[in-house]
Amino acid sequence: MNRRNLLLGAGALAAAGGAGLAGWSAAVGSTADYDRYSAGLRAAAPADPALADLIRYATLAANGHNTQPWRFRIADAAIDILPDLSRRTPVVDPDDHHLFVSLGCAAENLRMAATATGRPGTLSLEGTAARYEFGRGPARADPLFDAIPLRRCSRTLYDGRPLSSRDLETLERAANTPGVRLILLTDRPRINQARDLVVAGNEAQMTDPAFMAELKRWLRFNPRDAMRTGDGLYSAASGSPVLPAGAGGFAFDRFFGAAAENERYARQIDSSSGLAVFLAEGADPAHWMTVGRACQRFMLAVAALDLRCAFVNQPVEVAGLRPALAALVGETALRPDLMLRFGRGPVLPFSPRRPVASVLV
Repeated sequence: MNRRNLLLGAGALAAAGGAGLAGWSAAVGSTADYDRYSAGLRAAAPADPALADLIRYATLAANGHNTQPWRFRIADAAIDILPDLSRRTPVVDPDDHHLFVSLGCAAENLRMAATATGRPGTLSLEGTAARYEFGRGPARADPLFDAIPLRRCSRTLYDGRPLSSRDLETLERAANTPGVRLILLTDRPRINQARDLVVAGNEAQMTDPAFMAELKRWLRFNPRDAMRTGDGLYSAASGSPVLPAGAGGFAFDRFFGAAAENERYARQIDSSSGLAVFLAEGADPAHWMTVGRACQRFMLAVAALDLRCAFVNQPVEVAGLRPALAALVGETALRPDLMLRFGRGPVLPFSPRRPVASVLV
């Protein structure tokens, strides 16, 4: 357990007082119950899935702060994916960039699930929404579809070993998308430069009270709250202790600081095999959704190879650092959209998801 977790645990004990084991269990819920909940959300789709199963697979996509900023509207032979602006994060994402990237991730999951189960069709990005129009055809085996329930962000230390050229080619091929450029950083000098940008971005964010307040609103400190809301950043999924909500808030305010987090991010990037930087050829919702599609396929390829990945988007989110990141990857005319680290390492619990009924229009 690192210093941060020790401090969080100490804060939890101070805040919990003499509540006792029974009170603690009632306050935090059961990790076994959470595991069963996660397994149900990620159950394999049947051979002839209902539309609700396809939407469930769509909701397993990556998204910023696990806000799940999407709504789904079932139309005649189509499903529309719409932004849910009530789930914006205006401090970290003032232009809704991450929101539309998230929609693209969900749209790609939907397209992949439909195609793999006998409903090939057309995905179009129209303004601020996406539409998938169904057709009929044979089911198509696809390892990326099989990886949808397995994908997660693993915010842990990796083993630092380089990936094979074959694995790197597989990741690049999966993400290949017109209008999107993917740059893989696998040499240590450039990884180190990117690490320093992440640390600088993290320092800027964590010393911004508005950023910290917004982040805290989306934290779920225990299985009970994660299952109740079905959204947000579940502590255990980030390798942090499970705490009652009150104790978690106390510990966050008292002990969660930039210095320890900067060290943690630096160690995590140092342990990674490489970094993936995504850049779209335009800066508008359609291009951001397209980046989301490419990134989602990259992450599914990571899962299919039994590798791990996690976002390190600080140099993307802090606007003043974007030019340095763009210069580092040799794309000074473009805005960097996303950055992930990847490698081999352990897994952490899945993030929660809301039920399909709650995301339907």
